[in-house]
Amino acid sequence: MTIRSTTVVLADDHALVRAGIRAVLGHVPGIEVVGETGDGLEALRLVERLRPDVLLLDITMPGLNGFEVAGRVRRMSLPTKVLVLSMYTTPEYVARALGAGAAGYLVKDAAVDELSEALDRVLLGRRFLSRAINAEVVDRVLEASNDPDAELAVLTSRQREILQLIAEGESTRSIADKLFVSVKTVETHRAQLMSRLGIHDVAGLVRFAIRTGVVTPDS
Repeated sequence: MTIRSTTVVLADDHALVRAGIRAVLGHVPGIEVVGETGDGLEALRLVERLRPDVLLLDITMPGLNGFEVAGRVRRMSLPTKVLVLSMYTTPEYVARALGAGAAGYLVKDAAVDELSEALDRVLLGRRFLSRAINAEVVDRVLEASNDPDAELAVLTSRQREILQLIAEGESTRSIADKLFVSVKTVETHRAQLMSRLGIHDVAGLVRFAIRTGVVTPDS
């Protein structure tokens, strides 16, 4: 009887990081990397098309950040488990990832054996946190925060996409091309999100995106 491999999609904006993870997973029995990308929007498309068992996901990515990707994968109602792999260890980041729908959170400087352990745990439907993360503090942050994305809740999914791309410095034409929509559609969404946020210039949108974690200052 043939035993089906556990399928994994890698989403990280650094090609060398993806190559390193892929090499490590190549030595883990029963794991098959079926896709990879450095872009959040493409990560969603890969998950929808390939329906992997696990999405190994970075937080800081162009196109769509990891928090947003995790939330949308959850809303797809797929069996895919999201395991965040990030350089950030602050309880607020971990809590926000878990609140968005991630099943586990692994820091990038973790030991190799932790990656295998993390995959095992999330596939069993259990939460995994890196040994470097204080789970009690994360739980307190989760309990104290009703909705980490409350300020973004007034925006539609498309408006969040456009907000991130604007904050990343993309032009209206470039945004339209990335989202496969017209320039006029982008302009309409931009005007609507400015109205909903009460922000009237691009600089203000960028500041809002940084403050709410849509992008990081070094993105």
